[in-house]
Amino acid sequence: MPTPKRSLAGLWWLPALIVSLVLALAGGWWLGRRQASVPSPTDPRRSELTREVDRLRGQLARGVAGDAERQRLLELLVGLERKQEAIALLEPMADREPDRWSLRLMLAELRRDGGDRRGAERELRQILPRHPFQEETLQLLSLLLLETGRGSQAEAKVKSAYESATRQQIRPEALGLGLLLAELQQRRHQLAAAEATLSRVAQQFPNDQRPLLALALLRHERGDGKGAQEALAQARLRNPEPDQRDRTLDRLAAGWGLAPLRDPSRSKPGSPAPAPSGPRNP
Repeated sequence: MPTPKRSLAGLWWLPALIVSLVLALAGGWWLGRRQASVPSPTDPRRSELTREVDRLRGQLARGVAGDAERQRLLELLVGLERKQEAIALLEPMADREPDRWSLRLMLAELRRDGGDRRGAERELRQILPRHPFQEETLQLLSLLLLETGRGSQAEAKVKSAYESATRQQIRPEALGLGLLLAELQQRRHQLAAAEATLSRVAQQFPNDQRPLLALALLRHERGDGKGAQEALAQARLRNPEPDQRDRTLDRLAAGWGLAPLRDPSRSKPGSPAPAPSGPRNP
């Protein structure tokens, strides 16, 4: 499912390349896609969709609407930007099914989108006792806390979840939580702490390239070209298909002008050095 339109995963502070390559955390939901494709007032589809809303509302009023009809109605209301109606429909659905965290998360996003940050935060805090490692919930809560000047609370909340996810055994969610923690630390100008967090996550997930990619990007932004090159070289060793060229790393190395990584044969003894070339666009 796609990522929420305005959650941390969609409004990250690093360049778009980092969002797509490094913070591609598992999961997401369909609301962002629906919001991104709202029919214009002159679009003939809008009238058709409005008629479908009226039909589904009639089924709901008569008590003959099932889960599929409710879901479709919810999608239509969000897609038509009738968000207050969507909230009214979604609230009882989320109350009836407290274990479906995605409903409560959607409700929080709708409230935030409507300017009700306090209500959005309340919804998110209802999810976490049941799902303390839910990454998207912590992403959106972190964004809300940052928006209201409570960055230290956001970092403490994510750090607590990350430490819990790694205390006795390393849970799969620890990867996303560690990346989120490092990003919060970077956002709060704690660059050394962010680097230490990413190094730790890279050790905990020795087969995943993402912590090393994030580490390389952080070092590059700090002006540590050698450190960035080392992190990219380590990430290359984690390529799940070692016989295939890693286009992601090639693009990063090219954009940074790291010729040895663009052409690994350069580092082999006795290999002729290629002619120098300037950076090219990734």
